[in-house]
Amino acid sequence: MTLPIRRRTFLCQALAVTSVAALAPHLAAAERKLPFMISLAEWSLHRTLFAKQLDHLDFPKAAKHDYGIEAIELVNQFFKDKARDQAYLGEFKRRAEGAGVKILLIMVDGEGSLGDPDAAKRKAAVENHHKWVEAAKFFNCHSIRVNAETQGVGSFEEQMDRAADGLRSLAQFAGKHSLNVIVENHGGLSSNGQWLAGVMKKVNLPNCGTLPDFGNFRIQEGEEYDRYKGVAEMMPFAKAVSAKSNDFDEQGNEVHTDYPRMLKIVLEAGYRGFVGIEYEGEKLGEPEGIRATKALLERIQKELNWGG
Repeated sequence: MTLPIRRRTFLCQALAVTSVAALAPHLAAAERKLPFMISLAEWSLHRTLFAKQLDHLDFPKAAKHDYGIEAIELVNQFFKDKARDQAYLGEFKRRAEGAGVKILLIMVDGEGSLGDPDAAKRKAAVENHHKWVEAAKFFNCHSIRVNAETQGVGSFEEQMDRAADGLRSLAQFAGKHSLNVIVENHGGLSSNGQWLAGVMKKVNLPNCGTLPDFGNFRIQEGEEYDRYKGVAEMMPFAKAVSAKSNDFDEQGNEVHTDYPRMLKIVLEAGYRGFVGIEYEGEKLGEPEGIRATKALLERIQKELNWGG
């Protein structure tokens, strides 16, 4: 079927926009001859931040000086009322640039359900995300991470259609800002890899993709989706990857996820971007958990002997 001219024009523009937005992290890994680069998700320090032991403005400095990481993924919960505060955003950007740290994306929560069964609420949720697209553009991010929440109402297919509708609308807005909209497996049907891949196919826009998380595969209490199968299903659409970690054995391996197996799935899909540390355990303190996850990722980098 021939697309109307305006539709064809938008798709061409979106493709060009997304190619540029997604290219930078891939080039960084290729230039350094590594299979992937390592970033730090701000959620890894959520207890420290909520306890006010670290100010959000100091996160870039902490990433670089405490952990030797030069790329970060922000969480909107830590600057929830600052999305349009240009002075605050400008100060954060100045500190990140001063530390030599790149801001990759903003993880957005609490702005409504993009797959809400009520069309008016779904539209409002899309509009609530606009300010985070604009903030991400200001930071020169490549994406905002969102949730494909559907309130659990309707059939498998109906919920897929609603999520695709909200995501398509938001991705069209983000495309005008040269940004991607990416969905994390984050509970409910979004933790079903087959469902989320189906949503991506229905949206069918080059700047709408996924952020596979190694650990978020609980669909509901007592129902877990196979994490390796889920990541494999999400990877064709991935524009970022989250290396969820909780506990480690004496050899430094994550006990819930076979990291070498998981990273093989990631790389065999052709992904060459950043892999974000997202430590969520309790046995180790947050700083120790971040360092343990980084050490594991670095060991796998060496074992893969990329470009060697």
